[in-house]
Amino acid sequence: MIGKGKSISHTRASMAYGWNQEKDADIVLKEFLHGDSPKEITQEFKMLQDQNYHCKKNTLSFVISPTIEDGKSLNKKELEVITRQFIKEMQLRERQAIAFVHQDKEHKHIHLYVNRIDFKGVAYNDSFIGKRSQLAAEKVAESMGLTTVKQIQFEKEFNLKEIRTEIKRRHDLTMKQFKPKSFDDYIKSMQANGVKVIPTINNQNKLQGFRFEFDGHNLKGSEVHRNMSLGNIGKQMSGINGASILKENHVSIKLAGKVIDLTPNLALKITKFIIKRAIDKGVGIGY
Repeated sequence: MIGKGKSISHTRASMAYGWNQEKDADIVLKEFLHGDSPKEITQEFKMLQDQNYHCKKNTLSFVISPTIEDGKSLNKKELEVITRQFIKEMQLRERQAIAFVHQDKEHKHIHLYVNRIDFKGVAYNDSFIGKRSQLAAEKVAESMGLTTVKQIQFEKEFNLKEIRTEIKRRHDLTMKQFKPKSFDDYIKSMQANGVKVIPTINNQNKLQGFRFEFDGHNLKGSEVHRNMSLGNIGKQMSGINGASILKENHVSIKLAGKVIDLTPNLALKITKFIIKRAIDKGVGIGY
């Protein structure tokens, strides 16, 4: 569950959004209020807010969002409990408050509005309210057995690790199975193994890297694995003319029918590798 919070001055406009029936809004909490419209609730808020003319952003606006899966099973009463628990964690009890649940786009979430000015005319301290809102939502989620942000982050990181591993596995398979002789061959071969390779071209029309698209993820080569940088992929392939790189400090390659230059640093890096390999094998490089 995620919690977001901020202080606002546009109470009526924001509350009107929360009350929007097109989003299947349903009131789940109403404290110390009698009005039945955004205009009436705003006027009730204002009666207390007029006691503290120093405070300009005098309404607290929160969004409490369970995960989509948790939201599917939460009924109105449970959403009220979540809201009351959140208010307790934020130390906002004994204040005017109203909360709506939105169920649009299959993502059930709560909009909560609390009067920042209490019945004594004192303004609530909103320092670090965003961070405190998230911590309060975490505590409520833990107490109710709901998914927390930490769990969501762990799952994302775990899934991303699996994606990286799979892309690297398919890269290794491509090198072994197809033995590409050029970057163009490499892109086509990776496509055959289910990974889309997207060249990154800079403003000088030079190839400076690859991005890898797989199973809804789009990652830079260095994010996948340290051996998946463009330079390291180039080292793994043969068929690059090291002599021309040395003489002209660049190399032209063909990608999807277009001629693209490697960046000078990348060309030099691959050249050094080619020369070293040639020396190790005791052969010339043709220049």
